[in-house]
Amino acid sequence: MVPLDYVTLRLVRRHLPNRVVRLLLERRIIIRPGLETTAPAEAIQRFLDAIAAAGLTIAGKRVLIYGYGGNYGTGVGLLQAGAEHVVLVDPFAEPVRAVNLALAQGQGSPYLRIAGSEAMPDPGYLTVVNAPLRRYLADGGRPADLVLSNSVLEHVDGVEEAVPELARATAPGGEHFHFVDMRDHFFKHPFEMLCWSEKAWRRMLNPGSNLNRLRARDYERIFSRSFQRVRVEPLASDLKAFRSARRRIRPEFLTGDEERDAVTRIFLRASLD
Repeated sequence: MVPLDYVTLRLVRRHLPNRVVRLLLERRIIIRPGLETTAPAEAIQRFLDAIAAAGLTIAGKRVLIYGYGGNYGTGVGLLQAGAEHVVLVDPFAEPVRAVNLALAQGQGSPYLRIAGSEAMPDPGYLTVVNAPLRRYLADGGRPADLVLSNSVLEHVDGVEEAVPELARATAPGGEHFHFVDMRDHFFKHPFEMLCWSEKAWRRMLNPGSNLNRLRARDYERIFSRSFQRVRVEPLASDLKAFRSARRRIRPEFLTGDEERDAVTRIFLRASLD
């Protein structure tokens, strides 16, 4: 049975004006901001743990964060952990002025400086690109040794086009570490978005933040076209919720393996030789 609360809130969310969405995000009402915005320290540790588990170090590396959410905190934290330079890329986020200013007044030095009531990144340490990654590349931006994202790729419309750009933004021998949340972001119904046709999803239910509905096998296939080595690791699954929605999930989202189809979050590592 179609959950009415889901349909109602999805339709409302789709038609909310951007200014209202930003207000809800700032106040964390209904819509949840990403980890980089709400808990940069947790995002930093997640990245550092993944890098260390791969036998690598962030020390002396040029790092690119794909989708930084408007908060400079993750970039500052990675610099404090030893990164040489951090590039923050996000075409949709606006810098969170109050949070970034407080950071500059506190632990942000020397990476941030204060100009009036604004926190300004020191370009010797931080590059902020509030534009698509292709703009950074077109402007001659240097490739990064490490490219990181957390709950960003599932929002990208056109991952097939984005991944080659990510590869071009990667230095030879560079590594990617991406955490992907494949749940419907109306988290009460984690598989509901998979129950709708592409036409219905695109025209009625897909939120303004976009959910591309790609599954683990899709990410592996797409990244394998641009990277020599790709590994996808399941991080979480919800078999109970999957079985509850199974009869309504469209066949293009199913492999026939329940354990695989019930995966909700993945970690993707990709590298260039």
